[in-house]
Amino acid sequence: MKTQVLVVGAGPVGLTMAIELARYGVAVRIVDKAAQRTDKSKALVIWSRTLELMDRAGCTPALIAAGAPALGANIFAGGRPLARVTFEGIESAYAFALMIPQSETERVLETHLERLGVRVERSVEATGFTQGPDDVDITLRNDRGEAETLTVDWLVGCDGAHSMVRHGLNTTFEGDTVPADFLLADVHLAGQPTPPMELAIYWHAEGLIAIFPITPGRARVIADLGPSASPTPPTPTLEQIQAILDRRGPGGIAASDPVWLSGFRINERKVAHYSQGRVFVAGDAAHVHSPAGGQGMNTGMQDAINLAWKLALTCRGEAGPALLESYDPERGAVGEKVIADARRMMQVAMLRNPAAQAARNFAGHFLLGLPPVNEAMARNFSEITIGYPHSPLNGRDAPGIGGPAPGERLAPVKGQTPVGAGATPRFALFAVPSEPVNALLARRPDLLEPALRPPVTEMGMWLVRPDGYIACVAREGDAAAIERYLEGLAA
Repeated sequence: MKTQVLVVGAGPVGLTMAIELARYGVAVRIVDKAAQRTDKSKALVIWSRTLELMDRAGCTPALIAAGAPALGANIFAGGRPLARVTFEGIESAYAFALMIPQSETERVLETHLERLGVRVERSVEATGFTQGPDDVDITLRNDRGEAETLTVDWLVGCDGAHSMVRHGLNTTFEGDTVPADFLLADVHLAGQPTPPMELAIYWHAEGLIAIFPITPGRARVIADLGPSASPTPPTPTLEQIQAILDRRGPGGIAASDPVWLSGFRINERKVAHYSQGRVFVAGDAAHVHSPAGGQGMNTGMQDAINLAWKLALTCRGEAGPALLESYDPERGAVGEKVIADARRMMQVAMLRNPAAQAARNFAGHFLLGLPPVNEAMARNFSEITIGYPHSPLNGRDAPGIGGPAPGERLAPVKGQTPVGAGATPRFALFAVPSEPVNALLARRPDLLEPALRPPVTEMGMWLVRPDGYIACVAREGDAAAIERYLEGLAA
């Protein structure tokens, strides 16, 4: 069978893309120039919305089994507790931050992909491509120097911040590098005063230090070192880590047995467009930013989920060009927000002026103590607030009936099969049964789940996309409005 989609890059984003395409019956190949999966912890957290979306493919139970839930984040300033942001009130079946090393995330996802009949082709590098109106030609080279020219319908670059696919599109990667050095250390810790599987963030006069649990007794330490003083960030020593913990932390924390020590700088960059013709970029190939909030991998995995169902419907001949064209504006807007939010968090944490630090600490203690502010912060971290209010895919609304509007997330119901699960990328219709509605289901088995789901309110009907976002809303019984929306997909 001809390969319909080639995915370049087998990190969490590429693996998510390949899983989604494979389970929807798309002929997909996935290649990676690395000989094996990463053995580093790298991205550490999977948030609630990503767990909801991965549940559609059946991956979430294995991810949770491989990680550990964190129920809150603690912020300290001046050596005293400032606030605790709790995740337990998040409106999701997954009301926690799942702490899981990226090496484990990749292991779980690759195992799941193999069950779907697709294997990652390792030590295979995509070296270049050309695209025409109907296909894309890609040159692949393996570690023995053997070359292959592959022709596919679509190419998806999930190949990281130095993406060959992005470079091949000759698109700008707009943004800046933060002029400061940071250190990262995955170490074993003893004596941590906060609950062992909760995040701890210390605002200190010298700068930020943050401790992220990986497993009981092991954690990641990140600290900012101030303005860059050398061409490249220096690799820290265990002694340097311990000294910063002693000065900026609560005291009594001992670091030992380092697993990974690294210096880094933060880039804040984003492509102007996530797609050109038959070529797409996702994840770090499209956007990079501060690790504040742990949003990077999650945003990339959700890029993949957004694009995959659209590619699947297009490959099946059930959608017109507007469906794929929506990927860029939808995910581009999300990328801009994630970069802006991460930048603000880092700017607040890295304040150096004593007066500004005092004002920050006072305001933080007051504001984060307010339940609505605390809840809003947790919801934003969890990414359940992400939506597409300005999407070109949004259909009509029906004001006054209550419930979510087009572009908003429809919260999954615990125990109910997630929208978008299974082997076909179908929309779900939440409506009261009626003759016109039942007739619509019978006419559109290609695009609609065969069974209705209970409406949000009995006054309306909600058409929900395969990724769980509202496509359009109509008044109860107005099956014609839903049908017009579905007909528009093929235009």
